[in-house]
Amino acid sequence: MGSSQQVAVFGAYGHTGRFVVAELIARGFVPVLSGRNAQPLGKVAGEHGLEARVASVDDPDSLDRALAGTAAVVNAAGPFAATTGPVIEAALRAGIPYLDVAAELEANLDTFAHYRERAREAGALIVPAMAFFGGLGDLLATAAMGDWTAADEAHVAYALSNWHPTEGTRLSGAVSRERRGAFRLRYSGGRWERRTDAAPAAEWTFPEPVGQRAVIAEFTMADVVTIPQHLSIPDVTTYMNTEAAQDVVAPDTPAPTATDETGRSDQTFVVDAIVRSGGAERRATATGQDIYAVTAPLVVEALDRVLTGRTRTVGVASAGEMFDAPDFLRALAPRIAFEQRLQEGLA
Repeated sequence: MGSSQQVAVFGAYGHTGRFVVAELIARGFVPVLSGRNAQPLGKVAGEHGLEARVASVDDPDSLDRALAGTAAVVNAAGPFAATTGPVIEAALRAGIPYLDVAAELEANLDTFAHYRERAREAGALIVPAMAFFGGLGDLLATAAMGDWTAADEAHVAYALSNWHPTEGTRLSGAVSRERRGAFRLRYSGGRWERRTDAAPAAEWTFPEPVGQRAVIAEFTMADVVTIPQHLSIPDVTTYMNTEAAQDVVAPDTPAPTATDETGRSDQTFVVDAIVRSGGAERRATATGQDIYAVTAPLVVEALDRVLTGRTRTVGVASAGEMFDAPDFLRALAPRIAFEQRLQEGLA
């Protein structure tokens, strides 16, 4: 695992970036830390005895220097609307794989739209949204599909014990809202819709012990971008439990607080994915702790598979298209507990 390969981490001093750096080290990689702010970058580098390379998305030469000699790059720097394009371009120039942990809808839509054909023609590997939002839901929906080649609808529901947002989450959310204006997005009938009405309230029955919870339906997250990119499902909807949805937008909600030696918060989560076809229903569920911390094993497992050739396609591809979804999810134990039910019960 890792084989001491150098991996560039752009945004290495951010909340999620620090978890990514620690995970890379634990798995035998050598992170090369990069970002635009020299002081926090140098602090993280000093803590681990690693090399720091200051770089900015406004300076392509600095990005080229940051990626020089590395086997791949992980982009953990939001807002991703500003960073994905420049860092992808640098990865293409360097001829190395690119992965990011973007949760922003617009940034992920841009990545698929702008780089799908170009990356495929170049034989490049680009894996966007390889994170809690985007990657995990995509893997679960893909696993739930089993041997189905198409389904009528997919639903991914989140139950978070709380959602204390990082500064990066708040900033990325503000950028997304600015780009969308007064609209919200949903994916229905095989196309994106811009809506001005309020997202509907609903109930979702999660596996025990969580049980039934009030949720906001059409709480559109990155999974709604990634899933229809490769699964033939015309209606994809995500849901968030009401308490967490209120937490993330409240101005006085505190940032995450570490409660163990790894820096994780005490936040817990359940992600429940259901796909339906005709009268049949299939389900896959994941549980774990700290949505920011768990992004690290997700993206580093993906990185390891990319660098060891355990991939299924080239170009821009989401987690479920690029990797064997059930095998990937099982590999995340014990950080993520995964349960798959392929029996075709009635919906």
